[in-house]
Amino acid sequence: MSIRAYLVRLVMRLVMRQIHKENGLEPAALRLAIDKRARRGGWPEGGKVEEVSANGVKAFWVDAENADPNRVFYYLHGGGYIFGAPDTTHKDLLWRLSKASGARVLAIDYRLAPEAPFPAAVDDAIAAYNWLLEQGYRSEAIAIGGDSAGGGLTFGTLLRMRDERIPLPSCAVGLSPWTDLAGTGETVITNLQSDLIIPGDRLVETGEHYLQGQDPELPYASPLYGNHVGLPPTLIQVGEPEVLLDDSRRLAAKLKRAGVPVALEIWKGMPHVFPLLARFMPEGKRAIEIIGTFVQGHLADEADPALIADLRGEAAAAE
Repeated sequence: MSIRAYLVRLVMRLVMRQIHKENGLEPAALRLAIDKRARRGGWPEGGKVEEVSANGVKAFWVDAENADPNRVFYYLHGGGYIFGAPDTTHKDLLWRLSKASGARVLAIDYRLAPEAPFPAAVDDAIAAYNWLLEQGYRSEAIAIGGDSAGGGLTFGTLLRMRDERIPLPSCAVGLSPWTDLAGTGETVITNLQSDLIIPGDRLVETGEHYLQGQDPELPYASPLYGNHVGLPPTLIQVGEPEVLLDDSRRLAAKLKRAGVPVALEIWKGMPHVFPLLARFMPEGKRAIEIIGTFVQGHLADEADPALIADLRGEAAAAE
């Protein structure tokens, strides 16, 4: 572990203890406290950001200077389904992912719980993905990924895409994905003291804000319990001290048994979704470089040129 990572861990422990002490797990208060801190910094320089409506879902295009306009990394942010947004908690990560992958990033601001319980987030993820296809992007030119709850949402969305016969993205990336809202992983208990961010003893309670009485083993909510046959090649990164370590390990094992090419990286000493901290930690930067290489290796070269031309012609005719 680098010295910077060690120092960041110390600061994170103090900050997260203070946030939980002041706000507990009450969604509105937690959302306000975290978003207030996250809004202090602007979008990184050296790129372009555009807010759009993707079939009624608020979303952001994030383009680093080297982003290929025909390739897309479709991203679903984390935050326990109760907080977080592309333009607050994830600004730096989204820009870095665009730069590393050489693709545009489309990040959606899906509806949050408890105001919008399951399956609202999955509905939004499907709607925005269909919008991408409607814009002329081939599924082969799209990667999908997410962190924490957004990681679970990534795989739940993939299961529903497959079941509804929607063309699947070329590959998937999960950063510390929350795949089991029932909280049955062994590390929920064994890593209770080592996880700096997630209170494992209240994990199920947090999930209940999203489920609101629904079965925590529903595959679209907890993709660990799904049938994973036919899902795209997958990269999973997770920190060794995390309570969600077993959510990643068990999902990777099930993907492998289903015949899905999967790479599981367990990073020693790294906190939950450590690529979010790439500004401060070399390990975060390296993890994003690996993600970028993985995504680049799976994306097709371009979108459907005929459909793009048709869409541009329709837009010109409307002007």
